[in-house]
Amino acid sequence: MDISVVIPLYNEAESLPELYAWIDRVMNANGYTYEVIFVNDGSTDDSWQVITDLSKTSEHVRGIKFRRNYGKSPALYCGFEQAQGDVVITMDADLQDSPDEIPELYRMIKEEGYDLVSGYKQKRYDPISKTLPTKLFNATARKISGIKNLHDFNCGLKAYRQAVVKNIEVYGEMHRYIPYLAKNAGFNKIGEKVVQHQARKYGSSKFMGLNRFVNGYLDLLTLWFLSTFGKKPMHVFGFLGTIMFFIGFLAAFLIGADKLWCLANHIPQRLVTDSPYFYIALTMMIIGTQLFLTGFLGDLISRSSSGRNDYQIETTI
Repeated sequence: MDISVVIPLYNEAESLPELYAWIDRVMNANGYTYEVIFVNDGSTDDSWQVITDLSKTSEHVRGIKFRRNYGKSPALYCGFEQAQGDVVITMDADLQDSPDEIPELYRMIKEEGYDLVSGYKQKRYDPISKTLPTKLFNATARKISGIKNLHDFNCGLKAYRQAVVKNIEVYGEMHRYIPYLAKNAGFNKIGEKVVQHQARKYGSSKFMGLNRFVNGYLDLLTLWFLSTFGKKPMHVFGFLGTIMFFIGFLAAFLIGADKLWCLANHIPQRLVTDSPYFYIALTMMIIGTQLFLTGFLGDLISRSSSGRNDYQIETTI
C-alpha cells in the first residue's frame, strides 16, 4: 500500500464527508493505493456514525473509536499502530489542511529520501490567540531540539516514512514535537514544505487558550529532559545530589573544626547547634542524599511504565 492517511478528530462530523471525498479525488487522480484511518477521540456528536457510513461505501475507510476523549497524541499513536502504507500522512479533520498537498509530500519521502516532512503554514487564518503562542512554541522548539529548518513543529499536516511512525512513541501531548521524537529515534533527514492553510469551514478550534500555551512549554521541557537524561537519570540527580552533599559535609566539617580550634585555644565559642550555618549544612546533606536516591530510583523505573499507552478502544472498522 502506498499511503495511509491518519486523521485524529473530535466533534468534526460536518467536515468528514467533504474531507474524505477530497482525499479520494486526490488519490484516484494520482493512482495511489491508500487507506484513511479516522481516529474518533471520544466525540460527542455524530462523527462516529459518519465514519461508519463512509466505511460502508468505501473499502478505503478504517476507523478507531475511543470510549472517551484522550487527546491528539493518543489518537495519533493508535492510528500509527494500524497504518500499513509505505508513507503515512497525518492531517487535521477540520478542512484547514489541504489533501492537494499529499502528492508532493509523498514524492519528497519516496524520491528525495526524507524520513519526515513537516508542513509549514506560512500564511495562517487562525486568530492571534492561536498564532502568537505557535510562534513562541516554534522558536523555543527550534532552539532546544536543534532542528533549525522547521518553522511549524505543530502543523498537523506531515508525511512520514513508515519506519518512523513504527519507532516513535507519541504519548501525553507530545504530538507538538513529533519531529524531535523522530530525531531522538535516529531519523535525522527531516524536511519542510510550505503548505496551504485554509480558514475553518465548520465549528471552532478545539485547541486554543492559555492552557495550550503553558502545556506546550511543559511538554517541551519534559521531552528535553527525557531525551537528555531519560535513560540516565542518575547522571543528573546523582551528580546534583553528590555536589550538594559534599558542600554540606564540607561546611559541617569546617564548623566542627572551628569549634575544636576555639576549645583548644580556650576561646569562648557558642554551641555548634546555635549556629544557623550548622542547620544549613545539615539540610544540604539531607537534600543531597535525597537527590542521589531519586537518581537511583529513577534508574530503576526509567521508561518502564507498561500502561502509558493503554487506551480503551470501544470498536474498530
